[in-house]
Amino acid sequence: FGWAGRDPRPGVRRDGRWLLGTGTAAASFHSGAGPSTALVTAEADGSFTVRIAAADIGTGARTALTLVAADALEVAPERVRVRIGDSDFGPAMIAGGSMGTRSWAWAITAAAAELRERLALGADIPAEGITVRSDTTEALGRLAQKERHSFGAQFAEVAVDPATGEVRVRRMLGIFAAGRIVNPLTARNQLVGGMVWGISMALHEEAVRDRASGALYAPDLAGYHVATNADVGDVQADWVDDPDPDDPVGIKGVGEIGVVGAAAAVANAVRHATGVRHRNLPIRPDRVLAA
Repeated sequence: FGWAGRDPRPGVRRDGRWLLGTGTAAASFHSGAGPSTALVTAEADGSFTVRIAAADIGTGARTALTLVAADALEVAPERVRVRIGDSDFGPAMIAGGSMGTRSWAWAITAAAAELRERLALGADIPAEGITVRSDTTEALGRLAQKERHSFGAQFAEVAVDPATGEVRVRRMLGIFAAGRIVNPLTARNQLVGGMVWGISMALHEEAVRDRASGALYAPDLAGYHVATNADVGDVQADWVDDPDPDDPVGIKGVGEIGVVGAAAAVANAVRHATGVRHRNLPIRPDRVLAA
């Protein structure tokens, strides 16, 4: 990112009419898990079926759980079929709180481990298959004695127009320690999405109410401005190894750690560019000019 060579003095870097600044922030997000059950079946044809009441809300959960199951069963992913989204499979954690994949993977890993032990005895697989069910409720109680977090270091470079108060985010970088990364492609997409979400928090999003009625202005996405990938020229995310010997699956979750430090990094970059510290979000053009 070039942080080591930056001039720490505020308001000295320019690109034409734009004031330039860089900022950084630390990030931390709790790593929780919810009790879940899973069913893993060894089929007579040599394949495996995983059943769990998980939900894929576009984050690639089905792919990640296929990889987790294949790893736990020590077979190729092509031999694993994952069925999700059916409450008949038993209770499972919701998709949220950066806990979905971790919770589901734990249950799948536990069931797969027991199934492997049974298959190692050499018993024939009947037509209906051999099924093992897991429930992580008790194991979660033991793990709760130790608190866990994901961590990150986030950087941002902004350009500020002193005549209009406009703030543009030119580039962002996030480096994270978030346990075992199951699927690098979807993990990176979630981290980048979280960082763009942080731009929204820093520069755009706020709840504004009509003082007469109490109703929200812009109550839907037709009028409520949010950042998109086009609002940052270059955004990169990567991670470092973060093993946890006490955790049976080593997954911590990446759904929200990307957003945690992003707004603070942008705010620090605006301060570096202008010399003015903003303590209220979003950093709107009118607030930049007033400061």
